[in-house]
Amino acid sequence: MAKQHRPTPSRSPKKKIVPKRRILARAGSGVAPGPRAASPTPQSTPVAPHRKPAYYEAIAVYENGVRALQRHDFPGAAEHFRTVVQRFPEERELLERARLYLRVCERETANRPAGPRTPQERIYAATVALNAGDAAGAVALLRQALTEEPDSDHGHYILAVALFEQGQLEHAVSALRRAIVLNPDNRSVAIQDPDLAGLRETDGCRALLDSAGPQIRRRARAKR
Repeated sequence: MAKQHRPTPSRSPKKKIVPKRRILARAGSGVAPGPRAASPTPQSTPVAPHRKPAYYEAIAVYENGVRALQRHDFPGAAEHFRTVVQRFPEERELLERARLYLRVCERETANRPAGPRTPQERIYAATVALNAGDAAGAVALLRQALTEEPDSDHGHYILAVALFEQGQLEHAVSALRRAIVLNPDNRSVAIQDPDLAGLRETDGCRALLDSAGPQIRRRARAKR
């Protein structure tokens, strides 16, 4: 008996798996590239705006006005702020503040009592100015006071301190010499005065204080 062949079930052919190709964007292809990790961009140092020389000059004048205002030198401060307003109108950063402080100075000046009128008042005002760091103002007041009262030993002594603060060493020694001539007690005061410590290091002042004693006593006896 002949064998019957059973039909073998047909198998479907296996599909070949083809890996998907990555689509790359080419120039002009119209295909947008995929997202990429952003590379860090170095931060550039900000460049300071260019300033004209007038700006720094305006700053210096303004700061001088502020320092004068802190010393309660209202007329001097007003002069500095007025200069900023008149000479540097293009510096808007400073202009409004200068105008504000100028109004403060003008108000304070108007409310202040009249200035010193007598030599004693001028010497006192010079002492206040000197303590506030205004040696130039002190010298101006003392010059005026000593013109009216040239034999004020205290005025000459304070003048010596003010001139020393300005660095006028020879004039300071001359003023101190005059103060000692008018009042020999100023010699011992000058020897111990911390405000004249630097002046005592100079040859002129050292010679004055070392030799002043006998000379002053002879002149004091001659006046009697």
